[in-house]
Amino acid sequence: MIRHANKTDLMDILEIYNEAILNTTAVYDYKSHSLKDRKQWYEKKIKDGYPVLVFEENNKAVGFAAFGPFREWPAYKYTIEHSVYVHKDYRNKGIGTKLLREIIKIADETGYATMVAGIDSENHGSIIIHEKMGFVFSGEIKKAGYKFGKWLNLAFYQLDLTGPKTPLEG
Repeated sequence: MIRHANKTDLMDILEIYNEAILNTTAVYDYKSHSLKDRKQWYEKKIKDGYPVLVFEENNKAVGFAAFGPFREWPAYKYTIEHSVYVHKDYRNKGIGTKLLREIIKIADETGYATMVAGIDSENHGSIIIHEKMGFVFSGEIKKAGYKFGKWLNLAFYQLDLTGPKTPLEG
């Protein structure tokens, strides 16, 4: 079941996120985050009007998705960047695809014009899922990060959404 996250989901979200930090190149970070970090992240998303979704199975959040601003400058207000993470024991079961589909739907209904994905260039599974959902390759930053003793390239993919009927400046 996909639903909006609440504060009781934060321990599950933290576990998923920290596993990705420590064992994958999905997050270009080195150290685990604290529950306080996740609470601040969650509260800022909610305060700023951005969704945080979870995929719940057996009363446990086993995946989560969110989006937020692509860049902080005002002219980027119709472009968002998203994240989708799935618990290591629940991967390859379609959960990430379901979460991605739902977060796209919310972004499109909210009036955003472009959704961006920053994906480690060697994360072929994520790239395939994004391409199946209509994302197109839009560029790569070589040596964007350094983790696990090697340089990491960050590939950008984008999805065109409906966008606002009347975009405004300011």
